[in-house]
Amino acid sequence: MTDLTEGARAPDFTLEGADGPLRLADFAGMTLVLYFYPKDDTTGCAKEAQDFTSLAGDFAKAGASVLGVSKDSVKSHGKFAAKYDLGVTLGSDPAGAVVEAYGAWVEKSMYGRKYMGIDRSSFLIRDGAIARMWRKVKVPGHAQDVLKAVQAL
Repeated sequence: MTDLTEGARAPDFTLEGADGPLRLADFAGMTLVLYFYPKDDTTGCAKEAQDFTSLAGDFAKAGASVLGVSKDSVKSHGKFAAKYDLGVTLGSDPAGAVVEAYGAWVEKSMYGRKYMGIDRSSFLIRDGAIARMWRKVKVPGHAQDVLKAVQAL
């Protein structure tokens, strides 16, 4: 796991997006909310994406872009976004390189079985540096907490 700290440079990335590649450089001089979620079209992930979507106007007013990332394909992201009328950009990281660079690929356990998966986590990136980090995110109220942090910058 990568040991990222607040104030450190954000790991560079290139993700697959519906309209072409998404790069950290695309957000230079801007504020970016980069959030990692386990799987398209699952209950918690849909709720989190809907929460960020419902606050999209407020994030935009505060000068922030929101980018959700999972290992699902661009095609899966498209279906997910259409089904829930999502207003946030979704990036695909099928090889998991970006997920790993941000330390979001972790060992999990369910019913006593251990497996590797994405830790629901969020990063507030400003001018290429990590301003805030949230690990082991609980969905209820999270998007609102991130918005407050963006507004406080």
